[in-house]
Parts: sequence; structure tokens; C-alpha cells
Amino acid sequence: MLEELFNLVKSVAGNSVINNNDVPNEHNDAVVAEATNTVASGLRNVVAGGGLQNILSMFGGNNNNKQGLLNNPIVSMMIGHFAGKLMNKFNMNNSQANNVAGSLIPDVLGNLVNKVNDPNESGFSLDSLLASITGGKSNEVVEEQRNSSGQSGLNLQDILGQLGGNSGGSSDGNSGGGLMDIIGKLAGGAQQQQQRNGGGLLDLIKGFVK
Repeated sequence: MLEELFNLVKSVAGNSVINNNDVPNEHNDAVVAEATNTVASGLRNVVAGGGLQNILSMFGGNNNNKQGLLNNPIVSMMIGHFAGKLMNKFNMNNSQANNVAGSLIPDVLGNLVNKVNDPNESGFSLDSLLASITGGKSNEVVEEQRNSSGQSGLNLQDILGQLGGNSGGSSDGNSGGGLMDIIGKLAGGAQQQQQRNGGGLLDLIKGFVK
């Protein structure tokens, strides 16, 4: 999923990076890699902090227009983080960095939301995205729920939708775990990914540069 995200960032970076005189051509790939790292790490950090429902809300597809994304605190956090990287690593001034970040990050996330919600995009799905973020923990959760419910066709979105109606999301012997249990498990998986990757996520992403 990380390589797909890198290619997505590169495909939408034309105006904000590739054809932008504020970004020297020799830095194009590095800036795209840094943007990919910002989005991947940002999503993972939100899940690790117990914010799975915030991610699900963003990927609901209702507010994936640019203005709606700019008003999303997760997106604002990513823009600020990415702008800081542009200033520190690529010597951009504050205005240049914020213009690049404020254009590229919402474009990337808007496209990502669209692809995740498009059944014809086989490389993108909420399940594959969360599996990447949580080191496969989300797949384990789905398998547990399938075994406990006997419903073979379940995916994570189905499970979370069903459990979202439970009062308080507390553990339920019939469902194999309530909403808060699942949020906790996915947060734990994302935290393990944080510890495992550390600062190495950017190095992985740079390996996709061709």
C-alpha cells in the first residue's frame, strides 16, 4: 500500500511540486517522498492515538472536497508537519512551504478518499489501508469477528458499522469484542508499527523513487 500511496502522491504533484519554480527539479522526488511519509505517518499516528473513528469519518467520502479537507484537523496537522519539513529540509520560506503543503496534501487525501471508495480501484481499499497502518492487525480483527459471528463475507467497514450502534461499544460476548476493543487493538498495531519503523518509513518510501 505504501508504494501505491507514493505513486498517487507523484501523480497529483504536478502543479504543486513538479511544475512549481519554488521546488527545484532536483528536489522533486524527495519532496514527493516526504509528502508520502507525512500522509502515511499521519494516518498511522491518528490510529495509534485511538482516533480510528476520525479516520473513518474522513474516508466516509462526504467531505473529500478541498475545502472540507482543509477544515479537517487531521489534514491541518499534516499540512503543518509537511510545511515544516519543506522549510527545514529544502530551505523554503514560510509562504512557499505553506503554499506547497496546502495544495499537495489535500489533493493527495482527496484522491486517496476517492480511490478507497471506488470499487474499481483494486489497489486501494479501507481494509488494505488499515492493514498497512496497523501491521496487519486489522486483518486479525476481521478474522476474529468472522469466526465469532459465522459471517464469512465481513470486512472491517461492515464490522465497525455494526458495532458503531452498540451503546458505549463495550465488549460483547456475541460479537467477539465491541467497538472500543477493536479501536484498542488497531491502536496497538499502529503503535507497534511506529516502533518498528521509527524514522525508517521515509527510507522505505525513497526506495520507490525511479
